[in-house]
Amino acid sequence: MILGAVTYNVLKDWDVETIIRNLEASGFEAVELRTQHKHGVEPTIDKAQRERVAERFKRSKVRLLSYGSTCEFHSPDAKVRAQNVETAKQFIDLAHDTGAWGVKVRPNGLPAEVPRETTINNIGAALRELGEYGSKMGVEVWMEVHGRDTQNPPVSAAIMKAARHPGVGVCWNSNPTDIVDGSVKQSFDLLRPWIKNVHINELAGPYPYRELFSLLKKSGYDRYTLCEAQESKEPERFLRWYRALWTELTR
Repeated sequence: MILGAVTYNVLKDWDVETIIRNLEASGFEAVELRTQHKHGVEPTIDKAQRERVAERFKRSKVRLLSYGSTCEFHSPDAKVRAQNVETAKQFIDLAHDTGAWGVKVRPNGLPAEVPRETTINNIGAALRELGEYGSKMGVEVWMEVHGRDTQNPPVSAAIMKAARHPGVGVCWNSNPTDIVDGSVKQSFDLLRPWIKNVHINELAGPYPYRELFSLLKKSGYDRYTLCEAQESKEPERFLRWYRALWTELTR
C-alpha cells in the first residue's frame, strides 16, 4: 500500500508547488486534487496549462493520482443526472490530459420520492456510461462510499452490481457505517471486489485502522490510501505525524 493525500482538508489552501514540496518532504507519494481548492487544476484549464501540470508532477516524487469531483447521480431528475455525467466526463478528460489514474464521484443519498431500486439503477447507469467513456482514455471511475443511506456498504455494493463495468469501482471512505460489532471485516468482505481507492481520516480516532490495513494487505491491495483529515494549524507537522502513525498501523 502507498500513502497519499486528498487536498480536502489539510492541503486545501496550497497551490500545486506547495502541495508537491510539502508532500515530498513528508514522505507522501500521491495526491487527489479535490475540486474548488486553491490548486486550481480544474476542467476549465487549457491545453498548455494541462501540459504544465502533467510535466510538473512527472518531475516530482508525488503522483497526480486522481481528481475529487463532487459529481453525483442520485437525483430523480434525469436532466440533473445528465449534467453531472457531462461534468464527470470533463474531469475524465482532465485526468487523461494530466496523467491521473482516476476520477472520484459520489452518490449523496436515496431520495424518498422514488423507490430505492430506481435510484440505485440510475446511479449504476450513470457510472456505467462514465466507465465506458473513461476506459477509452485509461481513466478509472471511483465512486466514494458516501452520503446518507448510500454510504451503507450493502447499498454501495448494489450500486456496483448495477454499474457492471470493470473500469468502475468504489473508494472506501472509512465511514462509521462500515463498523459492525467493532469490526470492518463484514463491510470489507462485501465491497472488496470493487475497492480501487481508499480514503482514510483521523488515524488516532476510534476507527479500526489496524484491522482495515491488515485486511487490505491480506487481500493483495497494492494501491493507495489517501489522507482525508481535518485541517490543521500546523499542516506540515501534521503530515509528518500522520506518516509516522500510518507506518506504525500498517506494520
